[in-house]
Amino acid sequence: MYQSFYTGALGAGTCMAKMGIISNNLANINNDGYKPKTAVFSDLMNFNLNDSETAVTELMSGNGVRMQRTYTHFDVSAMGQTTSPCDFAIADENAFFMVQDPATGAITYTRSGSFHKGQWQDGYYLTTATGKLVLDQNGEPLEAETPDIEKLIAMLDEDYEEEEEEEEEDEEIDEDKPRLSVYTFSNPSHLLSVGDNEYAAPAGMEPVLVNNPKIIPCALERSGVDLSKEMVRMIECQRAYSYALKMVTTADEVENTINSLRG
Repeated sequence: MYQSFYTGALGAGTCMAKMGIISNNLANINNDGYKPKTAVFSDLMNFNLNDSETAVTELMSGNGVRMQRTYTHFDVSAMGQTTSPCDFAIADENAFFMVQDPATGAITYTRSGSFHKGQWQDGYYLTTATGKLVLDQNGEPLEAETPDIEKLIAMLDEDYEEEEEEEEEDEEIDEDKPRLSVYTFSNPSHLLSVGDNEYAAPAGMEPVLVNNPKIIPCALERSGVDLSKEMVRMIECQRAYSYALKMVTTADEVENTINSLRG
């Protein structure tokens, strides 16, 4: 009977944790660049009834479930046009801008391209809303003077052509010029959320530069939260929570009945 208490209470606790994730997704439904998270559960120890431990039967009992981790979907969401030349949207899945904290030097990654021109001692640089520097293909801060922003947008335009033809040597040098770049990972689901729509790569995960990325200027990627899906998940979670509590209540009633029979 104690197992029933434990399993029901554990189920109610996991439902509350899942409800917290759903509520966080709903709270960020209007947050540009936000990617929804999904709870991943795993079964605790299961064992056979009236048979050996290794036997596979239809009569199984378990100790409930636990929330193993949260999974973030890095799919491409809807795009919205803006009037700011510093806004950029990524049209590739599992691709991120690389940004750096100027105070600590920590590197993080984000799909939110709502950037600004931040003034530093040696000029203007492309920064995030929290003041982090946007890095180029060489891992260096990207300058953001007005002509540089215009060049960045022109480089992203497929119809852009240079006015004058340059020599081959000059073209090789141009390839090394700073440009807005995005990075990807072999397993993006292992990225760690650090807040502000930013993610950190754990030890051993190396970013890979994306060649010819699809970056849309003067646009922002909207939140990836699907209201209808989140509402369905919320209803499922509420019902599962009520069933888990009902299991605890039933186990308590059975225990009280047994104690009353014992006199």
